[in-house]
Amino acid sequence: QVQLVESGGGLVQPGGSLRLSCAASGIIVSTYTMGWYRQAPGKQRELVARINRSGNINYADMEGRFTISRDNAKNTVDLEMRSLQPEDTAVYYCHVTPLWWGQGTQVTVAS
Repeated sequence: QVQLVESGGGLVQPGGSLRLSCAASGIIVSTYTMGWYRQAPGKQRELVARINRSGNINYADMEGRFTISRDNAKNTVDLEMRSLQPEDTAVYYCHVTPLWWGQGTQVTVAS
């Protein structure tokens, strides 16, 4: 059974940083394409970043503020987020291609 557990969300002021982590069980993260998506209220879920088995990375247009990384020893995929803005407020989801999703972690950027 595949489980993805996200952590690290919370409330942060504009300009602040957060690090999200996705802990996987039932799969080996280095053998799948792993990604982070987000869904803001009233909007569709969108890709933030993903990393494939070869370590190749794709980012949506986050202006270089986000960094995805994979820790094979811990079987986790992290998302480092910097210079956060209110428009980054969303539920952030971990995803394993093709069909597994985590439960999401809320990120709220507000002063």
